[in-house]
Amino acid sequence: MPLYKTIAPNPETTVKIWNITESFDNLMQAITLKPESLERVLDMKSDLHRRGFLSVRRLLAEFGYQDTDLFYDENGKPHLKDGKHISITHSFHFSAVIVSASIIGIDIEKQREKITIIAHKFIDYEFAYLDVNDAEFVKKLTVIWCIKESLYKLYATPGLSFKKHCLVIPVSDNAYETVAWIDYEDKKCRYNIQFLEFEGFTCAYAMK
Repeated sequence: MPLYKTIAPNPETTVKIWNITESFDNLMQAITLKPESLERVLDMKSDLHRRGFLSVRRLLAEFGYQDTDLFYDENGKPHLKDGKHISITHSFHFSAVIVSASIIGIDIEKQREKITIIAHKFIDYEFAYLDVNDAEFVKKLTVIWCIKESLYKLYATPGLSFKKHCLVIPVSDNAYETVAWIDYEDKKCRYNIQFLEFEGFTCAYAMK
């Protein structure tokens, strides 16, 4: 079943993850796209991106929503017409949607060595508790990236910097939750973070 996992971190919040194994045509079955969404997906050059887009709409259906229930604001943040909060992500052959009564953000990333090359662009003080010789170094970097990306999606404010404004509290080995902060201009906001790892991927989600 392509619906890979369902998680309920609290009574108001649900995460659903999709394993994208179907073809484009199979994903199109049982969903109806509004005209602008259909035009957007048909304009995508990458089959993987097209299938990622459609898998998100299949996840919406799992929540009881249709494509017409989803819209985006001027900052590119998704919203639901019923007022619930939503965040969306996909990476390679996995996608995920989180829906909550409270503000949330989610991200999935594939664990890849190339993240070590860009670590200096999104990590500042967190380097103090990382060891480049640690066998789990790539996984830990990916966790931090996912957390900061989920914060960025949650906050959806132009000018927010992963490195300067998003702070991740150290995560102990074998732990799958922590806290993180956004310290931006005159606002300091604390968020609860949960994450999981599966099949070479990391997924993190942030909740107020």
